[in-house]
Amino acid sequence: MGIPGLNNQNNGQQRLGITEPISLAGPTEEDVIKTRELEKYLQGVGLYESQQEAVGREEVLGRLDQIVKIWVKNISRAKGFNEQLVQEANAKIFTFGSYRLGVHGPGADIDTLCVGPRHATRDEDFFGELHKMLSEMQEVTELHPVPDAHVPVMKFKFNGVSVDLLYARLALWVIPEDLDISQESILQNADEQTVLSLNGCRVTDQVLRLVPNIQTFRTTLRCMRFWAKRRGVYSNVAGFLGGINLALLVARICQLYPNALPNMLVSRFFRVYTQWRWPNPVMLCAIEEGSLGLPVWDPRRNPKDRYHLMPIITPAYPCMNSTYNVTSSTLRVMSEEFRRGSEICEAMDASKADWDTLFEPYPFFEVYKNYLQIDITAENEDDLRQWKGWVESRLRQLTLKIERHTYGMLQCHPHPGEFSDKTRAFHHCYFMGLQRKQGVPVNEGEQFDIRLTVEEFKHSVNAYTLWKPGMDIHVSHVKRRSIPNFIFPGGVRPSYTSKGNSENKQSSKLRVSGHGQTEKPQGGKAVAMEVDDVRKRKRSEDNMDTNSKNSKSLVSLPTPSREFHDDRIPISASSSCSMKFDESEVNSMGGQKSEKPCLKSLGEVPSGDCETNGSVTGNQQVNPIVATTDISNSKEEEKLAIEKIMSGPYEAHQTFTEEPDELEDDIVYKNQVKDYGGSMNISNLESSNSKSAVAEEPVISKETNLSTHLCSNDGLEELEVNLFLWLKFRKFLLPASIKCHAAIVKRRYQISLNCLLNLLKAQSNLYRSYNLLDFFSISFLFNVWYLLLSLSFHYIFR
Repeated sequence: MGIPGLNNQNNGQQRLGITEPISLAGPTEEDVIKTRELEKYLQGVGLYESQQEAVGREEVLGRLDQIVKIWVKNISRAKGFNEQLVQEANAKIFTFGSYRLGVHGPGADIDTLCVGPRHATRDEDFFGELHKMLSEMQEVTELHPVPDAHVPVMKFKFNGVSVDLLYARLALWVIPEDLDISQESILQNADEQTVLSLNGCRVTDQVLRLVPNIQTFRTTLRCMRFWAKRRGVYSNVAGFLGGINLALLVARICQLYPNALPNMLVSRFFRVYTQWRWPNPVMLCAIEEGSLGLPVWDPRRNPKDRYHLMPIITPAYPCMNSTYNVTSSTLRVMSEEFRRGSEICEAMDASKADWDTLFEPYPFFEVYKNYLQIDITAENEDDLRQWKGWVESRLRQLTLKIERHTYGMLQCHPHPGEFSDKTRAFHHCYFMGLQRKQGVPVNEGEQFDIRLTVEEFKHSVNAYTLWKPGMDIHVSHVKRRSIPNFIFPGGVRPSYTSKGNSENKQSSKLRVSGHGQTEKPQGGKAVAMEVDDVRKRKRSEDNMDTNSKNSKSLVSLPTPSREFHDDRIPISASSSCSMKFDESEVNSMGGQKSEKPCLKSLGEVPSGDCETNGSVTGNQQVNPIVATTDISNSKEEEKLAIEKIMSGPYEAHQTFTEEPDELEDDIVYKNQVKDYGGSMNISNLESSNSKSAVAEEPVISKETNLSTHLCSNDGLEELEVNLFLWLKFRKFLLPASIKCHAAIVKRRYQISLNCLLNLLKAQSNLYRSYNLLDFFSISFLFNVWYLLLSLSFHYIFR
């Protein structure tokens, strides 16, 4: 597969990437010294495995390769192959991910791929016979097959080493020992699951081919992975950066500064991505269409791709966006962290900061005043493992729904980690920080009501097809001062200083990291205090809010249920859960407003890292950037060089992330979601003693209670489906902005009509079954009229 850009030369050096490098300057003596300090620092924090552990991993991989070869011969013999074909039958193990990139740490798992012949099926042979072989081996423990995952995987431990094993079934009768899976032809006649399974290995190998210096790349990537984990932005499923995302970002920096050492590459990483105008895509090579017709990332042809906020494109065919999970809130958090890193690196150049400052853990539970706590429980360990994986895959939808239903005014910051209360069996919990969008005037008495949003999220989670009794989820609001103690290391809550002396005691104050650890900041943190000054003032001011008469609660709720602690109040439709903000409640995280995603038009692709004419094909022409060999280039010149990489005309457009994101998510989990055409339990919506906090939605408590009196058998299911569709119907269309793009309005109109037809069908079934006047009829007819009026309003004034 041809890669544009590999044949050009710059001063005798092979050019990598789709643009010229920003600088060809080599390292200075100071760079060499600081790089040694960085490597020593990374070794000191335990990021490198021992020689004994490295040998153990090699032994595990060798043993696993022997096992799959025996397995494929056994199934070939069982299928009636003659002895010659049985002896020729072969399977092969490949590695990918952090292990293949050479940046794994102690205790990390090994991402592996088993490539088998066409007669070795996935369901019957891989998850059947091979699973049986592994389960009978003493070396194998914690064997857990996940055949229904988007990328089917078998997880287990082999001699204590964690292994994730994927399977790719090729259209070959015999797998050669020297198989090159980077060839495009390997994907011919392969099913979707095989293409996805091969993608990890193909992308990893391509990344290693496209960096100028592998050792420098590895040290820089190891550093950036450590930084992302400490700053709480390492989690692809939560909408942040995963391992492959960081690898692609670092590889692009290595291409732009091919002769730099890790010390400079870390600094330029933050400088470039602080200035980067998303959604300009980050690409290591040109996107090739390929000859197999597989879909590739292309906003010109795929409407779904136009809604990606932070596209980082994989370099192997078929090229995909590896960061489709990113939301506006997580992009905001990452942009602020890029900016912080850039400021600290500049201070390090002036000897006013050190590596400790850059890697200071993010104080997630000190930054915000208000949080959502999501608790999940199950009956046993296996159920909890399945339930946990499903809920984690849906948490991103909660962030998207809150952003959409509050028009982006209420921002969410999901914590990338998980926590467990050891006093409760089979329990995990997750947290989201909440804050009002910055720069927006605060109106007295303005409220955010997210009760129905939370209920909608809980319904989508409970639609899990593998749901079992005991799998439960609770969502509650909790204030910072009421965060449960089991969140903190040792169960001890760190003490916060008052505003008057907080800055004088910062060096001795414990901080909570993004992954639940605490550390004492080292000396020499004057610059860190300047960088995080805004956050510290916010935390100091919050310590005075309990004695302030003017302080207002973010969430006003009734007395909590007995199953929750004092300040952990479940958010449901039956509670008064209106979120109030005033000036004293607005949290801040550093404040510069991120740019809106922009494309010139629906027919054009962002041109950052693309050719100037908008094409993303393999025949791409590069934007020439003047390479400089002077390391003392001014920041202004470097800024102009970065701008040239992203040069091209853009116009801001309004993005509606919900529709394409939910469509994409539904495709990924289409086999794990229940059909809402059947029965649905929405008993959580019932309430006999509480009034709705939203005047327009008085139907919740009254209608639900009436439904329980009208029917005591299957008729209740019809009313429950009716109510759920009706709530979705009204919430989906009526609050929409009148400035919607025409395509979005049209799509909402079509979906609303489908929802309307389902609603009419449910009501007609109820009529036939019970011969009674449906309680919803009067309000239904009124709201249909209101709906049609709203649609007309949209089309006239859009």
